[in-house]
Amino acid sequence: MTQQPSSSLKSYSATFANHLKRIAGTALVAMLATMSLTGCGDGGPKKTRIAVIPKGTSHEFWKSVHFGAQKAAKELNAAHQAAVESGDTAKAEALVGNIEIVYRGPVVESNTASQISVVKDMITMGVDGIILAPNQKGGLVDVVEEAIDEEIPVVIFDSGLDEGPEIVSYVATDNFKGGEIAGHALAKAIGEKGNVILLRYIAGSESTEKREEGFLSAIGAYPEIKVVSSDQYAGDTATKSKETADQLLQVHGESLAGIFAVCEPNANGTLESLKNAGLDGKVKFIAFDPSEALIEAMKSDQCDGIVLQDPVQMGYQSVMTLAKTLQGEKVDAVQSTGEYLATPDNMNDQDMKQLLKPELAE
Repeated sequence: MTQQPSSSLKSYSATFANHLKRIAGTALVAMLATMSLTGCGDGGPKKTRIAVIPKGTSHEFWKSVHFGAQKAAKELNAAHQAAVESGDTAKAEALVGNIEIVYRGPVVESNTASQISVVKDMITMGVDGIILAPNQKGGLVDVVEEAIDEEIPVVIFDSGLDEGPEIVSYVATDNFKGGEIAGHALAKAIGEKGNVILLRYIAGSESTEKREEGFLSAIGAYPEIKVVSSDQYAGDTATKSKETADQLLQVHGESLAGIFAVCEPNANGTLESLKNAGLDGKVKFIAFDPSEALIEAMKSDQCDGIVLQDPVQMGYQSVMTLAKTLQGEKVDAVQSTGEYLATPDNMNDQDMKQLLKPELAE
């Protein structure tokens, strides 16, 4: 015969069971609250993946953009973590956190097909946002539209995109103004008279096209300056640029007063061409974007000025802009990151030193 439990034992058991339910319920609520902040499935925090896609990955400018993007992500992650640890659930839910920067791009800046492929890969990956520097203003329109159709917000940086896609914001240097700065600097260097050359980059690059337009606009204010060549495209490498500069110097070298190269690889190639022709220091030279070779050339009066951007700020501001959008905040449609002129006279000033040698991502 099986003994039945007493009524007092039944009462205790019921009370204990209800107590366990309350504990379990409280734990479940806490777990769900944590999951809402961290995600679930793999047991780790839910990542916010932001793709940063430069024109190319071989030039140091883009490494500085990458550094700025990582800096912004670290700051945003720290703010989110602080809210979580303080127990401020509402603030933690409002902030974007656990950001992972996915940095990927074509090796060379002229490979538009490769850049399109990278954007498509990011769409397939399901990233939370894309930050893109189009290497061809028209060629990337369709794939950006595709990303937006998939509800992936897109920030364009450095170089503009043709009209069409409803991007979040455009974060960049005012490249027309940068070109104007170069034009006035070259005019001053040659005494506001003489023959000059504009060495172009590649067709379809919005940023360099604006620099070229700005330069020609500024030079047009000097009646005694003649532009003897402005239709030659030097390409996206120093080697190609040197070849183009060699040809131009053979034709115009003896009567040439100055030359402007609109980006880092062009300027590096132009510098080598001037040295080989024995015209370094004789033909005045303005560059756009720094390199070790150009900085050394400025120290020895082989380069008369370098127009500078702030690539670290460009990467930083682009990530911050996308994060604000993900948080439901409004952002400006166009944001300038500044343009500056380094010369032999001011290159040792602290602010110029930072722009001449910006920090790089590891």
